[in-house]
Amino acid sequence: MIKPLNEYVVLSFLKEETKTDSGIILTTESKDKPSIGIVKAIGPKATDLKVDDKVIYQTYSGTKTKVDGEEYLIIKAEHILAIIE
Repeated sequence: MIKPLNEYVVLSFLKEETKTDSGIILTTESKDKPSIGIVKAIGPKATDLKVDDKVIYQTYSGTKTKVDGEEYLIIKAEHILAIIE
């Protein structure tokens, strides 16, 4: 697992639904990804967050990386806009 430093936070991407309740399959080609993620790890200076928080972050923020086949976003805590409750 990734251990962030200082005020950095590691997020995993929220999986999008590709099928509606009525069975309609949605295409994802021209759709923008939502800026919602799940906190997986926090640095020692990111005090307002905890692991497993569902958050909204600024689009085009952070650095994407892949570890053990899983894609993550490493982002500064100040670029996280809200916690979804």
